[in-house]
Amino acid sequence: MRSLVLLIALSLTTCLLTAGTARTAPAATRTTSAWLPYWGTKAAYDDALRHADQLHTVSPFWYEASSATTITGYSGAGDRQIIDGLHGKGVKVVPTVVETPDAPAMAALLGDPAQRSRHTDALLRIAESGAYQGLDLDYERMTETKDPGLLERVRTGYNALMGDLCKRLHARHQQCVVTVMPQISGRPLVYDYPYLGKVADHLRIMGYNLHNALAQPGPLSSVTWYEQFLRYAVGTVPREKLEVALPAYGWDWTVGSNTRASHVTCLEAETLRRTKGVPYEFDAASATPHFAYPDAAGHRHEVWYQDARGTAAHLAVLHKWGVRGTGLWALGFEEAGLWDVLRG
Repeated sequence: MRSLVLLIALSLTTCLLTAGTARTAPAATRTTSAWLPYWGTKAAYDDALRHADQLHTVSPFWYEASSATTITGYSGAGDRQIIDGLHGKGVKVVPTVVETPDAPAMAALLGDPAQRSRHTDALLRIAESGAYQGLDLDYERMTETKDPGLLERVRTGYNALMGDLCKRLHARHQQCVVTVMPQISGRPLVYDYPYLGKVADHLRIMGYNLHNALAQPGPLSSVTWYEQFLRYAVGTVPREKLEVALPAYGWDWTVGSNTRASHVTCLEAETLRRTKGVPYEFDAASATPHFAYPDAAGHRHEVWYQDARGTAAHLAVLHKWGVRGTGLWALGFEEAGLWDVLRG
């Protein structure tokens, strides 16, 4: 997810954030968590309040770790008005922390017990800095290597970090949440699903970016892909701990270009399609809407995104595998009809 952030923050002007103890609705009626982007806080926050009866947790996208001891807040981090407002609706606030060091740097940090301990202390200071119900770690850059030895070092160190962090958060009666990429059995990824599923309260799987901003045009997710990673997930993690984060955005590719695709929210994609006067198309195989249009220079663009119709097809796969928990990237991106789909 964090791989989207720099691009989105430059191009979007609307989205969300924060925490509490459920008071206004039974926990069983709330099956969704959602991220609140710091670059469009008001719209995202308003969105969270409108749909609070379906949200058990909001994770404001607020913090960035740049070293073992340095964790800084993005604009608006710790906004007490947002935290209190979400708490007033019975929504927990579990802020997200991302990391900037690359795989070699993270392997060194996580592999050194002293540095790892200092990093855990720094994370706990964030957890204690506001009226939070826990932390969500969304560490992705550390996965960006094809070196199996380096991957193993990062995986081993990350397991040690999460084991200690979760234990200490639990001692403070706070939740330990970890966000991970989709994984299929046998692939040598950093995230150790069996171990993380044992120590964490929730394992959030990012169910998007099957085709990312640097790839060729194509669907962000597919029914077949969901089948594959859910088969692995439910075999390694208790179902009640799993959440699959659903996309409410898309990419606008310039066909034949090596440039990064432009990010569009679901709402922006539909506005663009209507403005260009092109028909809505739906790829049945992946359950993904898409369309094409020419720009002023005559270049062909392809836009693939996700809407309520496509989400319904992907939710059916979650239900098939007995996974009730869902997430959303991100508040303020989605069409209103998505909430009816999530309620079903």
